[in-house]
Amino acid sequence: MSRIITDECVACGACCDTCPVEAIALGDAGIYVVDPDVCVDCGACEDACPTGAIKEA
Repeated sequence: MSRIITDECVACGACCDTCPVEAIALGDAGIYVVDPDVCVDCGACEDACPTGAIKEA
C-alpha cells in the first residue's frame, strides 16, 4: 500500500528528498503527491515529514 500526502503539506520537499525510489513529485495544487505505482511503501517519507501530512493510503 502506498502513501498519500494530505492538505497539511507545506511543500518543504523533505519527503521528496528522502524517497529512495523517487515516487514523490510536486503536484499541480502546490503540494507533493506520491505515485502509487512507484511507491514501495518504505515509510521514509512519512518519517521525514515535519507536519505529519503523509499517511498510509
